[in-house]
Amino acid sequence: MPRPDGGSASYRAVLALPHARRLFAAALLARLGYGLTGLPLLLALREGTGSYAAAGTATGLYGLAVALLGPARARLVRRRRSALVLLAVGHALSLGALAAACAVGVADLPAVGLAVLAGLCPPPVGPLMRALWSGLTPGGVQRQCALSLDTAAESAVFAVGPVLGGSLAAASSAPAVLAGCGLLLLTGSGLLAAALRRALDAENATPSGGAGGFVLAARLPRLLALVWAAAAALAACEVGAVAAWGAATAGVLTALFPIGGVLGGLVYGRRRWRSSLARRPLAMAAGTAACWALPALVQAPPAAGAALLVAGVCTDVLLIAAYQLVDILVPAGSRTEAGAWLNTAYNLGAAMGAAAGGALADRPGPAAAFAAGPGLVGLCALVCTPGARRRGAAGTAGAAAVPLAAGDPSRSR
Repeated sequence: MPRPDGGSASYRAVLALPHARRLFAAALLARLGYGLTGLPLLLALREGTGSYAAAGTATGLYGLAVALLGPARARLVRRRRSALVLLAVGHALSLGALAAACAVGVADLPAVGLAVLAGLCPPPVGPLMRALWSGLTPGGVQRQCALSLDTAAESAVFAVGPVLGGSLAAASSAPAVLAGCGLLLLTGSGLLAAALRRALDAENATPSGGAGGFVLAARLPRLLALVWAAAAALAACEVGAVAAWGAATAGVLTALFPIGGVLGGLVYGRRRWRSSLARRPLAMAAGTAACWALPALVQAPPAAGAALLVAGVCTDVLLIAAYQLVDILVPAGSRTEAGAWLNTAYNLGAAMGAAAGGALADRPGPAAAFAAGPGLVGLCALVCTPGARRRGAAGTAGAAAVPLAAGDPSRSR
C-alpha cells in the first residue's frame, strides 16, 4: 500500500513500480535518438548543400517546427493510441530521405523542405513519459522522485548526444548517422508503445477518446515564461562564451550545464521540501539570474564555468517543479499536451536566446550577451511573482494519485 506521503523517495523504488522499467528504458532509447540528431543533421546538410548558411537555415527551421507543433503532436498522441508509432515512422522516413539526399548532393530549397518535413512529426516522447509517471506513482515525494529521475536522464542524454553524434559522424558519415538517429527513435518509440500497451492491458484499460481540451492561457502562462527565460539566458550565455573564448573553450564550459542539471535533479528528487511548490520555480529562476550575473561581472572562463554548473542545477530543478505543477494545475487528460507546451517554451527560448546572443555578441560584444541572461530571467521572475503569491497555498498540496488507465487518454489510447 502506498505511504500517505506518496511512496518511497527512492530511485530504486520508482523503478520497481509496475511497468516503470520497461517504459522508462524505451523512452530513454527514443530520447537518445533526439540527443544524437542535432550535430549530424547540421553536418549532413552542410555536406549535401555545400553551404553553412543553407545548413543553418534548414536546421533552425527544423527546430522551429519541432517546437511549435509539439503541443499539437501531444494532443494527437493523447487521442489516438497508434499516433506515437505513426509519428515515429514519419520522422524516421523523412530523416532517411534527407540523409539520402544529402549523401548524393541536394539543392538548398529541397534540403530546407525535407528538414521542415522531418520537424513536423517527431513523437512527443518526453511529455508522454512525464504524463505516464503521474499514473505510475501514487503522488507526493515519489512522483517528485520519478520526475527528477526522468529529467536527470534526459539531461544526461542531451549531454552525451552531441559528443557521440559528432564522433560517429567523423568515423562514418553524417548522412549515415542521421538515418541511424531516425531508426533509433523509431525503435525506442515502438518499444514504448508496446510497453504502454502491455501496461494498459494489465490494468484492464479501455481506450477512451479525448476528453476536454487544454486551455493554455488559463493555466500556465507564468510558468511558461520562466521556462522560456531560463532557456533564452542559457543560449545567450553559450553564444557569448563562444564569442569571448572560442569554440574549444566554450565546448568544455557548456558541458558543465547538463552535468549540473543531472546532479541537481537527482539531489532534488530525494529531498523532502517544506517550501511551497508554487514558489520553487521562482526561487530557481532567481538563482539562475544570479548565476548568469557572474560571467557578466567577471568575464573569465572559471566564472562562466561556475555559473553554467550552478545554473544547470537551478534550471533542471525549475523544470522538475514545473512538471510537478502540471500535475496539480492541469486535468489528467491534458497533462501530455501541457508538458509539450513546456518543451515548446524551452525550445523557443533557446532559439530566441541564441539569435539575440549572436546579435549582442557581434555588437556591442560578448559582455552584452552575458548581461542579457540575468536581466531577462530577473524580469520574468519579477513579473511572475504576484501570481505565485496568490497560488502559494495551492502549491503545497500534492497531486492526487491517478491510476494508470484512469481518465488520461494518453495512457489509454
